Amino acid sequence: MGAAAVQASQIEAALRAAIAPITTLEVINESHLHAGHAGAAEGSHWRVRLVSARLAGLTPVARHRLVYDALRPLLAQGIHALAIDAKAPTPA
Repeated sequence: MGAAAVQASQIEAALRAAIAPITTLEVINESHLHAGHAGAAEGSHWRVRLVSARLAGLTPVARHRLVYDALRPLLAQGIHALAIDAKAPTPA
């Protein structure tokens, strides 16, 4: 892992900058759940849940690509695993 571990605030800022508007965003550090497994020493484990109108009409793969593209600079800084739940708002 890099000298400075990736912080939730960095992930949130990168996502808000790249995928707007975001109506719901949760960034959860799940690294403690993976302590002791082979990849744990390689970086942190994160779960991202977001809802954005920008995701409407996109396939799940395209939604994940947007998230990965937004976080690309941070991935090399010590994100080992990323679970993504990216959705468009449901109509009222």
